[in-house]
Parts: sequence; C-alpha cells; structure tokens
Amino acid sequence: MRLEEKFKELKERKEKALIGFVTAGYPSAEDTLEIAHAIVKGGVDILELGLPFSDPIADGVTIQRASESSLKAGMNSDLFFDVATEIKGVEKVCLTYYNLVLQRGLEEFIKDCESAGIKGLVVPDLPVEESKPLLKICDRYGTDLIFIIAPTTTEKRMARILDAASGFIYVVSLLGVTGTREKISDAIYPLIKRIGEVNLNLSGDDVSSIPLAVGFGISKPEHVKTVCEVADGAIVGSAFIRLIEEGLESKESMLHEVEEFTKSLKKETKSV
Repeated sequence: MRLEEKFKELKERKEKALIGFVTAGYPSAEDTLEIAHAIVKGGVDILELGLPFSDPIADGVTIQRASESSLKAGMNSDLFFDVATEIKGVEKVCLTYYNLVLQRGLEEFIKDCESAGIKGLVVPDLPVEESKPLLKICDRYGTDLIFIIAPTTTEKRMARILDAASGFIYVVSLLGVTGTREKISDAIYPLIKRIGEVNLNLSGDDVSSIPLAVGFGISKPEHVKTVCEVADGAIVGSAFIRLIEEGLESKESMLHEVEEFTKSLKKETKSV
C-alpha cells in the first residue's frame, strides 16, 4: 500500500494518522523488533525507522543519544534493512541522512527499501532543489520521497516541494531540532494555512492535497489531538525514545509502557 492510500483508508474510517518513530538498533537490533511490535500492537499507523548517522543535524538530544548508542552497538545499513524486513503489520518509512544513501548508491538503497517493505524515505538534509536523481529512482520503485516544510520555508520552495512530494509532507511545527515540548508551537496554525494556500494556487482545489503530518515536539495525547484538528497526522519520536531510555532496566515493563502510550496517542486521532 502506498502511503497516500493509507491516509485515504484512515480518512474513510474518520481517523487521522499516528506516525511513530524509533531509532533502529536502540538499544539493540533485537530490542528494536520487540519495541516495534509493541508500537504496532498499540495501533500506530505508520512506523518511522531511523537509520542512525554520525552527524544528525535535525535530531535533538534524546534521538542523538539513541543514535550514538545504536552506532556503537554496530548498527549499519545492512543490519538496518535486516531489522526493517522483520517488522510486519505496519507501513514503514525510513528516516536517514543523504550521506548514507549516497554511500550505498541511490538505486541500491531504494531497492533495499522496497525489499524490506519500506514505503517512504525522509532525508532531512536533501533539499528539493537537489533531489531529482533520487526522486527519479523513487518513482521507478514506487517509494515515496517525503519532504519537510518548516515555518521558515518560503512560498516558492513550498510550491516546489508540493509539486515533487508524494506520500505525505513532514510539517515541522517549530524552529530547531526534534524533542519533547510542553505545548504545541503556535507557529503550526499559520504554517498549515500557508501550505493550503500554496497548494490551492498549484492545483486549483484542495481535494488533491497531499497529506500533512506534523512532527517535532509532539509528545502527549493532547498534542496529537490538537495537531489532528488541523492536519492529517501526527508524528511522535522523542517521546518514544525517552520511554525506551527510561525503561532499559526492565524491558518487559518498558514494552508494556510503549504499547499503552501508543494506544493513548492513537485514541486522540479518532476524536477529531
């Protein structure tokens, strides 16, 4: 199933999308499989798997720590795809940095995504202006290349992104890096409105709009509910990593906490 089809399926059920992020290989490759299973049992719609990189410019402290730990434990691209292949029952997206895609080779990387059942790719450090080679290969394999729109993105760049993107748009709710926050940034409301206006100018209607999923700072059920009132989905990352980090001494308890937390987040996608 393509990612946009997943959003359509959810819309028919009067739900929004819950997208959960975990760092592959944290605390270990084997643990990632159990954590992913707990998140899937909790009802996540799309699972975003982070392939860790040594210089993760978009990641906050929590995810950086997880990435460093994962790399020290031996996570690499080969192992990442092995882990991703074993995760079943959910649509999967890979988040990584362009250096790792280049090192493997663009086509080889996307072929491996397809083999592992990964439907989308987020590359935070790849500008839309430089994305044509990867876009061409993604189109060939039916893989969605997911672009990021931030509060600082100009209307001109928004138009280029909306024209090129598929799957969904990763809408950054605030300036800075990932991490948990106490409240949703006020910047999200005018940003969603601006994206809608640019899309309207491009397409002439908003029926064909690509889904918008909001991330960065989304860490509580009430955040998910607020986001889902204005967007098509919510992305939660650092809050999952923090739960895992705090529960390292008791894996069974941690897995239960992760599942219950996922359920509490998913519940709020059905109340809008």
